[in-house]
Amino acid sequence: MLKGLALSLVIYGKIKTSEAKAKELRPIVEKLITKGKSATLASRRLLTSRLNETSSKKIIETISPKYKNRAGGYTRIVKLPRRKSDGSPMAIIEFV
Repeated sequence: MLKGLALSLVIYGKIKTSEAKAKELRPIVEKLITKGKSATLASRRLLTSRLNETSSKKIIETISPKYKNRAGGYTRIVKLPRRKSDGSPMAIIEFV
């Protein structure tokens, strides 16, 4: 489930999900972006094993260079009103 959320976040740049899932996804995505900064063969292979070929290429070529001078905090979680059906707290997770 988290792999699918991470893929969606990389592809679309922001996703709407429950607050708990967003909080769980944040450290995973931030570690992937940090790995993508080095752009070595080992980091490419690690990203490809965690996600897929196209999304790892997108992380290394477009997303990571934007955060080259940033030490961390690549994502933002914005809280939304609760979902009507079950009252679950919702949030948007996006890249800063």
